[in-house]
Amino acid sequence: MELQDLFGAQAGDDGQPKESPLKSLKINLDFYAASIKEIAVEIMAEGLSAYPIFIAHQHEVALGELILDRAELGTDWSIHASTLEEFVERGVIKEDRKAHFIKLYKKPEDFMCVFVIVPEGANFVFYPYKPSA
Repeated sequence: MELQDLFGAQAGDDGQPKESPLKSLKINLDFYAASIKEIAVEIMAEGLSAYPIFIAHQHEVALGELILDRAELGTDWSIHASTLEEFVERGVIKEDRKAHFIKLYKKPEDFMCVFVIVPEGANFVFYPYKPSA
């Protein structure tokens, strides 16, 4: 699933479309990209996992380790770093779905794997890093 698939206007209480919080996520991911990529490379280089996962949220999350705090950075989204192994261990990804996830996992040098948590639910997004200039 791509980030754009999660976008879309939603009707507010007054019947007017309300802006998706995911629009601010795109802005924050672009802002955070270099830091996220550096941590993904570190996770892989240290042998912690071949499958780094980053959790984007706007509330408290008890999964992974906080690496980018929205309150400290003045942004809309906080990011935690985790791994496929932790997701399986914690039951977020069922053991029998692990191979399927690995098959869909995109090259971590080119894409960040983001588990986006919003009040309506959560989903994985593979968001591309911007090419270096």
